[in-house]
Amino acid sequence: MTTVTLSDDVARAFPEAQIRLLVARGLTNDTPWPEVDIRCKELTDAVAAGTAGVPAEDDPRITSWHDAYRSFGSNPRRTRSSVDALTRRLSRNGVLPRISGAVDAYNVVCVTFGTPAGAFDLDRLSERVDIRPSRPGDWFVPLGEPDAREEPRPGEVVYAQGQQVLTRHWNHRDADATKVTAATRDAVFLLERVSRTAVPDEQLDAAHRALEELVRPHAGQVSLLTVDALHPTADLNGG
Repeated sequence: MTTVTLSDDVARAFPEAQIRLLVARGLTNDTPWPEVDIRCKELTDAVAAGTAGVPAEDDPRITSWHDAYRSFGSNPRRTRSSVDALTRRLSRNGVLPRISGAVDAYNVVCVTFGTPAGAFDLDRLSERVDIRPSRPGDWFVPLGEPDAREEPRPGEVVYAQGQQVLTRHWNHRDADATKVTAATRDAVFLLERVSRTAVPDEQLDAAHRALEELVRPHAGQVSLLTVDALHPTADLNGG
């Protein structure tokens, strides 16, 4: 059994925080995902043509994360949230990174709805993942740098299993060990908000459904779960 738990400390500091989870088992992430290819092309074409925009830096969906980062001591201009970094990249360069069907799916949903998104390989998770403030002794190996090792500043919000940190600055950067690859067969996808005013329930619902529509054709089983202050723990095997 693997659980994801929102710690009391984070729930108190961010009472409107909510994490939507999508557990996908039997993924085929080593084959084309044409639906995702179409969505990515439609989005980048619309941005290039000026018929669709992406959240700007002063959009509440972005600034809510700036405020959250500052509250736990991180500089959001140097260590940008995943949604901030990805929307800036699309606005400046007109392209989305293309990695694999699963990763491209959560990236296009992230930019379309203005909510941070990510995923972990379920086979690389332990029995308990906590969303909590970092503490002395925690360690982090950044994505793409398997020989590097960082120690987060205490108090920074992280996903962690034991002392192994899976994300820095809540959603700024992922760990190398739990990344989703072409070989991933079981994964948990995440969509996050920190402010209900910035991202109302119905908007997060729509993002959750959009992600499900992209993932479901390429998975044997899909389950949808929610973690927040009222429901702080989700059993990833119970959906």
